[in-house]
Amino acid sequence: MAASSRGDLGRTIGFPHLRGAWAWLRAHPSAVLMLTQLGGIVVYPFLGDSATGRGAFGTIGLLVLVLAVFAVRATQALTWVSLVLGGPLVVLTVLEAMRPDNGAIVVGSSLLHAVFYFYTAWALIRYMFHDDEVTNDEIWATGATFTVVAWGFAYLYVAVQVVWPGSFTAAVDPEQQRSWMELLFLSVTTLTSTGLSDVVPVLPHARSVVMLEQIAGMLYIALVIARVMALLSARKARRSS
Repeated sequence: MAASSRGDLGRTIGFPHLRGAWAWLRAHPSAVLMLTQLGGIVVYPFLGDSATGRGAFGTIGLLVLVLAVFAVRATQALTWVSLVLGGPLVVLTVLEAMRPDNGAIVVGSSLLHAVFYFYTAWALIRYMFHDDEVTNDEIWATGATFTVVAWGFAYLYVAVQVVWPGSFTAAVDPEQQRSWMELLFLSVTTLTSTGLSDVVPVLPHARSVVMLEQIAGMLYIALVIARVMALLSARKARRSS
């Protein structure tokens, strides 16, 4: 009887909470994507440049790819495009973790990652613009889109510095190739318009890509964030009327 009571208690208390959490996650794929990428920012510094660190980094990258596909499935975009891009990306991510010194693999992986993330960003923006109503997941999508764009440009920077060595310099070890974390830091500081960090583009092609990201960040705030905020204000006004 005691065991049966404990089982009933588990079904009454524990499982409904788990089902509720799972339902929330399924209803908010943009939130899961954004939170995972923010978690990656916290985890990346602990991974290091060892083989284990590269493997963990690749695992996180694959997880983000899967979550991005689920986020796109919630939008009006074509899911098959994400799947077609995602398949080769899985292979290239594994190869890059195994052969980080192979320039061709790194460039191919970085460029395809950038295309995938920019497509995901386009899909999320289309998701936010498809009607004049704003849902909770669309609010999360504003943050997810921002992080996705930042990742996309960071991968572009990786490709740029492989094709044009010495594209970026920094206060520490200025002659060395910049790490992924440094380039992601540059991407986030550029996209947020907080100014360039201690990582600086010095060659023309690198500066060109940085300028494109600066323009993208300005347009995102002016067009996407402004529209979502206007819709939120309208929704609040309707509820209070």
